[in-house]
Amino acid sequence: MDATKVGSINTTASQTGKSTAWRKTDTVWMLGLYGTAIGAGVLFLPINAGMSGLLPVLLMLVLAFPMTFFAHRGLTRFVLSGSKKDGDITEVVEEHFGRTAGNWITLLYFFAIYPILLVYGVSITNNVNKFLTELIGVAAPPRWLLALILVGGVMAIVAFGEKYIVKVMSFLVFPFIAVLVAFSIYMIPHWSADALDTLSLANVAETAKNTGGQSIWITIWLTIPVMVFAFNHSPIISAFSVAKREEYDEAAEKKCSRILASAHILMVFTVMFFVISCVFTLSSADLAAAKAQNISILDYLSGYFDQPFIKYTAAIIAFIAIIKSFLGHYLGAREGFNGLVERAYRAKGKTVNIKKLNRGTAIFMLITTWLVATWNPGVLEIIESLGGPVIAILLFLMPMYAISKVPAMRKYSGKLSNIFVVIMGLVAISAATYKLFF
Repeated sequence: MDATKVGSINTTASQTGKSTAWRKTDTVWMLGLYGTAIGAGVLFLPINAGMSGLLPVLLMLVLAFPMTFFAHRGLTRFVLSGSKKDGDITEVVEEHFGRTAGNWITLLYFFAIYPILLVYGVSITNNVNKFLTELIGVAAPPRWLLALILVGGVMAIVAFGEKYIVKVMSFLVFPFIAVLVAFSIYMIPHWSADALDTLSLANVAETAKNTGGQSIWITIWLTIPVMVFAFNHSPIISAFSVAKREEYDEAAEKKCSRILASAHILMVFTVMFFVISCVFTLSSADLAAAKAQNISILDYLSGYFDQPFIKYTAAIIAFIAIIKSFLGHYLGAREGFNGLVERAYRAKGKTVNIKKLNRGTAIFMLITTWLVATWNPGVLEIIESLGGPVIAILLFLMPMYAISKVPAMRKYSGKLSNIFVVIMGLVAISAATYKLFF
């Protein structure tokens, strides 16, 4: 594993003792977790969750924190259960489940995250192209050149190592949070009590009929995977866990849980405040219209309030969101790709130079993301959706299975939270699979 990949953020901190007092590095990682999870998809979340009224949104409000926290804590504990201090998730999987299972899970891990990286490459190119041509009114460079500049610019951050990746992500979180909260407050004077009418099941059924939506029960069921992926930051959990173990040693699990809880409280507060503000401002018909137009909620609000500046803000904040989420997912995709290469070398009795491997991985990610961003294939989001159930399995079910089978994780057994995570995981997997075909 790359020396810059784990424990690179203030590794000297471990030399000053194992105190679990909150440190600056903890804040950086907290914001990094937020940055990976909360991306441009949040700008579509009020539409997907609020079309059927307030009930699905209230369900999200109740379930978002426990579902997100317990699941990611379980995955963090799984990574920390490995015997190697610097072992990432791919190595821990092999240690606990054997080489064959390790190879398959590593393969699934990579292909669940890598397509998301490609989607971000396409999204950032489309976002900037639209900003230049539609909002600024200038001709955009050829797509291949624009994609190369944008993807190459983001990948340049990667070249500085994990320390700078997480710091850049944590820095980009601030304007994103500021915009979410500012728009949430901006909409408060426009709130309508009509949203409260949708708390009645009869009114919800009527709303669904009028807007062409599903029944409230189908909506609630399909809202679960929306929540899972809106708050998902599993791609960065392995790097986070390993870095904190090198910094805090035996106290890493408690510190990771505290950082996760802080990150998730911040996520739930900012995102749900924004979603609730949108639902109280816009009617179900408005949200259905936004979905039909396939535009983000900020794009719709710019027309609703007749405020062109909102469109500029939407484009800029989406750009920021894509960059920070790209960086977080890159760490997970690199882990998966490196794991596959290392296993191939090991099968031949060879070892791989980690620095050269990281450099080769970066080049591979740059070229493939650039080519796909230039190509702009419509099928890519379908491929990304296929990874949804896999992510849910790795995030929800694999750590819970390990608790029952792996001696190092038995100490976490017998908790009600484990049952909750399994149930939510099964619901998320079934709903995500249903959405692929219907």
